[in-house]
Amino acid sequence: MTFAEVIEVVGKVVDAAGVAAIVVGALYATFLSMTRRHEGNVYRLFRRRLGRSILLGLELLVAADIIRTVAITPTLESVGVLAAIVLIRTFLSFSLELEITGRWPWQQVPGAPDPDKARPDPVPDET
Repeated sequence: MTFAEVIEVVGKVVDAAGVAAIVVGALYATFLSMTRRHEGNVYRLFRRRLGRSILLGLELLVAADIIRTVAITPTLESVGVLAAIVLIRTFLSFSLELEITGRWPWQQVPGAPDPDKARPDPVPDET
């Protein structure tokens, strides 16, 4: 098996994972909404769960496109097509994030801890 064939298979596996993330997430969101339909805000929670599964799937699909384009056919035309695909999917991701959370991805919720800041490790006991 050549390098290009291996990369093509890896790209297809990541593509399949992206599609599976969307489908499984949609089924999961539907199942939870059906079992909890008497609780308040079911529609909003369904949209949030569905949106998150779509976001995860989009991330995996972009990764698959990058793997196949950069590793197999790094021509100017294929990189241009990849750039257009990434631009469209990034716009979709930002739009979904705004729809799900009500804020842009770079905006932090007031009072919430910053997930990018590392917590200091506890000092080990030196006995």
